Amino acid sequence: MKKILIVDDEPNNLQVLRQILKEHYQLIFANNGKKCLEVAPVHNPDLILLDIMMPDLSGYEVCEQLKLNPKTSDIPVIFVSAMSDTDDEARGFDVGAVDYIHKPVSAPIVLRRVKIHLSMVRAQELERSQKAAIYMLGEAGHYNDTDTGDHIWRMADYAAVLAEAYGWPKEKTEWLLLAAPMHDTGKIGTPDAILKAPRKLSAEEWAIMQGHSEIGYEILSMCDSEIFKLAAEIARYHHERWDGSGYPNGLSGDDIPESARIVAIADVFDALTMKRPYKDAWSVEEAIEEIKKGAGNHFDPEMVELFQQVLPDILAVKEKWEHKNAKDIMASSP
Repeated sequence: MKKILIVDDEPNNLQVLRQILKEHYQLIFANNGKKCLEVAPVHNPDLILLDIMMPDLSGYEVCEQLKLNPKTSDIPVIFVSAMSDTDDEARGFDVGAVDYIHKPVSAPIVLRRVKIHLSMVRAQELERSQKAAIYMLGEAGHYNDTDTGDHIWRMADYAAVLAEAYGWPKEKTEWLLLAAPMHDTGKIGTPDAILKAPRKLSAEEWAIMQGHSEIGYEILSMCDSEIFKLAAEIARYHHERWDGSGYPNGLSGDDIPESARIVAIADVFDALTMKRPYKDAWSVEEAIEEIKKGAGNHFDPEMVELFQQVLPDILAVKEKWEHKNAKDIMASSP
C-alpha cells in the first residue's frame, strides 16, 4: 500500500484528509513543518500533502528543505491550501511542488490528484528499474573485458550523434543511447577460454565467438519495449559488413539495419582511440583514416562521410567522457 504523509497544523484538516484517503493508502501525519522534516526521511512516503500556512515553518520553507535533502528530494509534494491566489500557486511550483489543491478540499479531486501523481511515481520507478537492467546487461557483455572502461557507454554517445545527424527523430536517438551499450550482451554465453584466448582463434572457436550476436538477440528479444527491440536488432547485426562479408547473416548494403550500421562505426572509432594493455590509443586522425578505408566494404559509405562531417561533435563527446562515467549516463539519460 502506498504511503502518504499529510502535514497540517489544523486537526480538522488532518481529519478531513484522513477520511478521504484512509481506505486507499497508509497515512502518516505531522502537525507542523519541523515534524514533517523529521518524519519524511524516516518513513520515506510516496507522496506528501502539505499545508502552506503553518506557525513554525511555512509550507514553502518545508518544501524547499525537503528538496535539499537527498533522502526526500524525489518525494512529490502537493500543496493543500486555502491560499488561492495565482501568485501563491506559482510560488508553490517554484519551490518544487508538483500540484496544488485548494481548500476546502473536494474528495473526488483529492483522490484523483493523488492517484495521478502516485502513478507518475510508479512510472519513474519502472524507468529507474529499466535503466538498471540496461546498465547490468551492458556491463555483463563486457564483464571479462577488465580494460575497456566506459567503452560501451562512450560508443553509444558517439552513435547518438551520428544517428541524429542521419535524421533520426529525437525519441529514437534517445533509445539508441540506452540500446547500443547492450550490443555485446550475447558474450555472456561465450566461454571464457575463447573470449580471453591470447592467440588467433581456430575456425571452430571463431564460429562459437560469432554466435554471441544471436545469443544477444535472443536474450534482448525477451522484452518487447522499444529500447530492447532496438538493442536486439543492434546485437544481431552490428557485425554485418556493407559488402556482405560480415555475420551472422551476410547482409549487405541497405539490408543491414541503420542502427547496426551506425553502431559499427561508433564502435570501431572508440576501440581505435582508446588505450588498451596491448596497444596505444590511435590518434583521431589515424582512426578517421582507418574508417575511411572501410567505406564501401566494412561501413556504409554515406555514414562514413557523415561521421566526418560531425567530427567536431564526436570530439566534444570524447572530451566529455574524460570527466564522466557510465553511471552518469544512466542518471542523465531519458
